[in-house]
Amino acid sequence: MTVSTGATLSAPEALTVLGALVLVLARWLPRRWRGPAALGSGALLVGSVAVLALTGPRWQFASVVGAAAVAGAFALAGWRARRSGRRPRRAKWWAALPGSAVCVALVVAGPVAAWAFPVPDFPGPTGRFPVGTRTLEWSVPAADRARGKKTYRAEERSRADGEKGARPLVVQLWYPAGRGQGDARRAPYLGRTEAEARTVSAALADYSGVPGFLLDGLPRARTHAVPGAPVAEDGGPFPVVLFSPGLGGVRTQNTAWAEELASHGYVVAAVDHPYDAAAVVLSDGRILRTRVTATGDPAKDEALAVGWTRTRAADLRAVLSRLERVGSGGADGPLAGRLDTGRVAVAGHSIGGAAALVAAREDARFDAVVDLDGYPHGTDGGRVEQPVLALTQEIGPDTDPDYLPRLTRVLESGAAVNYRLTVPGAAHLTFTDAPLYLPPVPGVVGSLGRTESIRTTADATRAFLDATLRGSPGDLRSALAAHGEVTVHRPGGVR
Repeated sequence: MTVSTGATLSAPEALTVLGALVLVLARWLPRRWRGPAALGSGALLVGSVAVLALTGPRWQFASVVGAAAVAGAFALAGWRARRSGRRPRRAKWWAALPGSAVCVALVVAGPVAAWAFPVPDFPGPTGRFPVGTRTLEWSVPAADRARGKKTYRAEERSRADGEKGARPLVVQLWYPAGRGQGDARRAPYLGRTEAEARTVSAALADYSGVPGFLLDGLPRARTHAVPGAPVAEDGGPFPVVLFSPGLGGVRTQNTAWAEELASHGYVVAAVDHPYDAAAVVLSDGRILRTRVTATGDPAKDEALAVGWTRTRAADLRAVLSRLERVGSGGADGPLAGRLDTGRVAVAGHSIGGAAALVAAREDARFDAVVDLDGYPHGTDGGRVEQPVLALTQEIGPDTDPDYLPRLTRVLESGAAVNYRLTVPGAAHLTFTDAPLYLPPVPGVVGSLGRTESIRTTADATRAFLDATLRGSPGDLRSALAAHGEVTVHRPGGVR
């Protein structure tokens, strides 16, 4: 995976910072340079700020413009005094120094804040295929989401699916695309349109309890996928990976991971779980907002989590059924006949990882499972027959003491060879896109860096999928060990 540039400033933003800094420091230049420096920096500021006003300013640069306005007011006062023939009043250096220092700090605060909360710069996929993306939407009857002969109770269907009983599912696909996509417009992050992206970004901020402006860079981002690109003509049909996001998460939360897999010949189908995701924007304009809330009571919350997990697992099974029709050519569209639904993995992050385990346990159509740091809610009462890869953060004193024992029981009771990869320096959000746009605080996004966390998650996942879905030769344990500590769970024992 190629490393992103990490750039956080556009050209107008960089010029605004430069102009503000020169204007603030002009007071300390030799007399003959003060006027030209103030005039030149002021002109630069006017131009760059005008461009930002037209293209959409970011909140991080409010302090920069504010500091420039204060410095400009003092410079303008001196200029007006000279124009009227009066001698400008200059404060003593010791009186002016604190104000200048504060203004410099405000100017510096702008790019620092932009570095902490950047517009996501997605790392380039490394596979041989360009990446395309499409979003599908289905209305799934409750009966289609039943597990075997067991259906959900009427009140559960009503609560989860709304008044009509049919559950709308929005699924985004990332897939290997044909050549010649170099100049095509890239898809926005978080939605089909920038308006949808803004809606989802605001909902994620509200769900997370942070001010919405902190995430205003997300709707500005562009991914590497091309909307509606033709499917690659060579190499297919392609294995399928279904993905379930974390609690309150949205289908796009692992876009970098999905694009990397797609560039290597996988079709990734990520699900928006309605009334669980922070916001699901339907094609008719309706917005379905999350209804998942914790009570604070551990026993009640665990029961709720089990119910949410089972609902998600039902969604995953329903999506697979729809994708089988696409793969067999039974549904029209450019992906018809291009999906190999005989080779399917199910993956998820956090509670989505638990849903992946439950879905695989209940549906033999899934051939492998990838659990990205997911606490195994609802996995009691049966074993998972398919091979499992569980990626976990570093287990420390703040980790739920039940997490590792419960996950170990799931892996040890399985019928296949299962793997647990503990990634040094990882936190819970390491396994998502969050390191690309949140401050690099180890307790929040881990200490692997903005792009290394993405690379680690994608490379480990791909090594596992290549071995389990494609039968690629090689030592899977060694491939995983390049990214952390590997524990192998074999039927009848641990190695």
